[in-house]
Amino acid sequence: MANALVKLALAASVISSNSDAMAQTGQKMEKKILFVVTSHDTKGSTGEPTGYYLGEVSHPWEVLSDAGYEVDFVSPKGGKAPVDGFDLTDAVNKKFWDNAEARQKVENTLTPEAVKPQDYQAIFYAGGHGAMWDFADDAKIAAIASEIYAKNGVVAAVCHGPAGLVNIKLADGSYLVSGKKVNAFTNEEEAAVGMEKVVPFALESRLIERGAKFEKSGNWQTHVVTDQRLITGQNPQSAKAVGQAILAALGK
Repeated sequence: MANALVKLALAASVISSNSDAMAQTGQKMEKKILFVVTSHDTKGSTGEPTGYYLGEVSHPWEVLSDAGYEVDFVSPKGGKAPVDGFDLTDAVNKKFWDNAEARQKVENTLTPEAVKPQDYQAIFYAGGHGAMWDFADDAKIAAIASEIYAKNGVVAAVCHGPAGLVNIKLADGSYLVSGKKVNAFTNEEEAAVGMEKVVPFALESRLIERGAKFEKSGNWQTHVVTDQRLITGQNPQSAKAVGQAILAALGK
């Protein structure tokens, strides 16, 4: 009889442990955010290197990971993502680069085919000039973003990251940005860095063509816009604030 009671107690303990593990896994699955980074490494025909802008990944990553969210990375081609703005004197950049898990993920990004949209509460498009060449026409990542948004998730982007928003359509066929307040790297900022004739299109102008209500501040000023679970930031200076806006939107 005693042995039987011991066995029952052990079985109950195993069931309880398994339930706890499942609960923890479920909680973790509910707190995942997908970061999109570019696979493109050259600024048009200039031969100059580019990629995702490190600070536009690291600053939102810090805000969200410190709040308990797991961050995964996807790129149009998958694999190692090219990096630009590599400044390790920025303490947050260094924190990200020295984090073994984050570094492993960004250097081994998921392919769009490997992503399960239902696993994520939000998707965030990081900037960097490379995004201008491969974000807009990536239908697979656009479909992932559309599905996340349709399930009450958040879609966000910063600087050149909104290039990924220009062709996202909702179930009714309308553009995601149509009728919404939106922000991105401005035409004035593009001219200020001498890239207005190098990039394949003017990001601000294209968003307006898609029906967006474009808002902006002066060059290099922090500016973040939130409209119906769509969050956009103007430039690298806005990256942390975009992360904070994502966190606020997920908390509602």
